[in-house]
Amino acid sequence: MAASIDPKIKRTGIWVLRALVAIAFLASAGLKLAGAPGMVEDFTILGLGQWLRIVTGAIEAAGVVLVLVPGTSRLGGLVLLAICVGVFLTRIFKLHGDLTHVAVLFTLTALVAWSGPPVTRLLFGGRGPGGRTSLEID
Repeated sequence: MAASIDPKIKRTGIWVLRALVAIAFLASAGLKLAGAPGMVEDFTILGLGQWLRIVTGAIEAAGVVLVLVPGTSRLGGLVLLAICVGVFLTRIFKLHGDLTHVAVLFTLTALVAWSGPPVTRLLFGGRGPGGRTSLEID
């Protein structure tokens, strides 16, 4: 029989995980939106224009907000996972950079997405298991 984890410890662990992911993506969004030279160079190499840097930074910032709002953490995690996939692919095919930090961030973000409430509940409303209206971990 598996030992159960104290709900307080579980909730704290998930919030720490959300905070780590939020800090990482907030820093990335800030660099993109501020026009940091490294970011400008990376997006120049991609050849899609600087508009993509701004849009990506804005999406990252929105994803951070969604991750930190208890009822939308899964949706935010999924948005940020899409960013991770894009970064991973551009690092493989265009930028030829280090993939380790992208893989670690992807894993942490996937855990955030997995721990949040179902996206269908966010979109269509309704109650969760046992007639509850919110996830026990929020």
